[in-house]
Amino acid sequence: MKKKKRFIVMTTTRMIMLGFLTAIILGTILLSLPIATKGRIVTPFMDALFTATTSICVTGLSTVSMAEHFSLFGQAVILFLIQFGGLGIVTFTTTLLLLLGKRISLKERLLLQDAYNLDELKGLVRITIRILKGTLMVEGVGALLCCIRFIPQYGFLRGLWFSIFHSVSSFCNAGIDLFGNESLIPYRGDVLINLVTMALIILGGIGFPVWWEFLRNIRQMRRKKRRNERVCFCPNLHFKLAVSATAFLIISGALLTLFLEYNNPQTLGSLPFGEKLLASIFQSVTLRTAGFQTIPQQCFKDGTSMIYLMIMFIGGSPSGTAGGVKTVTMVLVFATVFATVGGKADTQVMRRRIAPKDVQKAFAVFGVGLIVMLLLVAVLMVAENASFLDSMYEMVSATATVGLSRNFTSSLSQVGKGIVILGMYLGRIGPITMALAVNTRHDNSKTSYPDGRVLVG
Repeated sequence: MKKKKRFIVMTTTRMIMLGFLTAIILGTILLSLPIATKGRIVTPFMDALFTATTSICVTGLSTVSMAEHFSLFGQAVILFLIQFGGLGIVTFTTTLLLLLGKRISLKERLLLQDAYNLDELKGLVRITIRILKGTLMVEGVGALLCCIRFIPQYGFLRGLWFSIFHSVSSFCNAGIDLFGNESLIPYRGDVLINLVTMALIILGGIGFPVWWEFLRNIRQMRRKKRRNERVCFCPNLHFKLAVSATAFLIISGALLTLFLEYNNPQTLGSLPFGEKLLASIFQSVTLRTAGFQTIPQQCFKDGTSMIYLMIMFIGGSPSGTAGGVKTVTMVLVFATVFATVGGKADTQVMRRRIAPKDVQKAFAVFGVGLIVMLLLVAVLMVAENASFLDSMYEMVSATATVGLSRNFTSSLSQVGKGIVILGMYLGRIGPITMALAVNTRHDNSKTSYPDGRVLVG
């Protein structure tokens, strides 16, 4: 009897996992070339791999100086990897097919539907084009605004390159810059650079579905206005949750930073009030997986850093350029906890009942993300013989693709670098994606088991 051949089906999860892995390998090869460095030297393999991973995973942690080590060619490779990682493998692949004039098959459309978490196939290619156009437009405006500051400071060509690089890195929440080891500390009091960077970070991290819903409401309001009908802005539940959670985290993070660090001479203590407020807001925004810093992270109090760990772990919103377990995920987790404590049968948010499958997915993402992060923290602590806070900060930053460090990355051993690389990779593709990607079997059985009772709590 002949055995049936089993073929590996290229699902969305496998495509994401293998796509990012392929891009990391190619990026490592290119960054290892002598032409990629200013001294025309070969970058050590682990440093090249670390840089490629932090770029494609839009994290921002680095073991070498992006500004001082890499040449224009190397920086261009890094910029391409950042843009690739920010858009995502599925979106990027579809864009390439469109640019080459290729027909988007049903298979690609199903991959797009799964990647965007949409309910129907209608208009998927149009959505991809909107994402590309919107991304280029926002990054272009950001680059033009940055030119106002960088061109007078660095000259036309270098200032233009710095502006483009910074805008793309900000929108993709990468946190990689060309200013040296100080990041944006020299621009701590610069209102223009701070506001532009924060706007790009928020727009990239809020998620593309929020963009679509906002534009849909604007078009609907215009049509109603022309018909002299009642005009109202009525977004869907996802929009409300993503925007409200983002606003809450930014405002609360800024206020906590201002309150806890107000008199700390190493952070806000020596700054005038205006700079204290600006630095506090920027710190709160950059914690949402962006990775830029205007204040050295190791200077914050331990208690403040512990609060930052929670904000970094949450991250941005779904289907955007940010990392973390996502804002909407945490809203559903907390809503379910409150509903259970309150004796309610269903999870309810803003007078809407949340489907049980969405609640289960939220807890799966939260649980797997937390377990993976804690395991990697333990391994990093053992490998580096480092303190709990430094290891925790480094690994949360890696798995949530934040890119902030308590000056710990530069001292990592080869083993430590490998652990952080694994954390960045798992954090970008998502632990739940990895779990789904290796699971080739689906439970199609109709077997039903009797209920079992256990003691909880």
